[in-house]
Amino acid sequence: QVQLVESGGGLVQTGGSLRLSCAASGIIFSVNAMGWYRQAPGKQRELVAVISSGGGTNYVDSVKGRFTISRDNAKNTAYLQMNSLKPEDTAVYYCNAKILPLGVKYESDYWGRGTQVSVSS
Repeated sequence: QVQLVESGGGLVQTGGSLRLSCAASGIIFSVNAMGWYRQAPGKQRELVAVISSGGGTNYVDSVKGRFTISRDNAKNTAYLQMNSLKPEDTAVYYCNAKILPLGVKYESDYWGRGTQVSVSS
């Protein structure tokens, strides 16, 4: 079955960096748009960054200039490079992807289980 697995979270100090990875596995025909969301305690989940199959990107204003989303289509993997981290970035980060499994007519939304990012002041 198709699934997404995130990795790379951890605890860093303000100004530090982390690189998150999201790997799609299973019998897949294509992986279309991929994105990263985050959810802090007591807050709604928000879109952080998204990347299209062609490489076009969009970011939430609060991370522009600090975060970079990328993808390796050959590996069905998305990355989120996070630099100059702030305490406000502390959240569980979730990977999302539009995936068309092999033999299926329509793509579906898939979510990873999340990886914790904590930034100390």
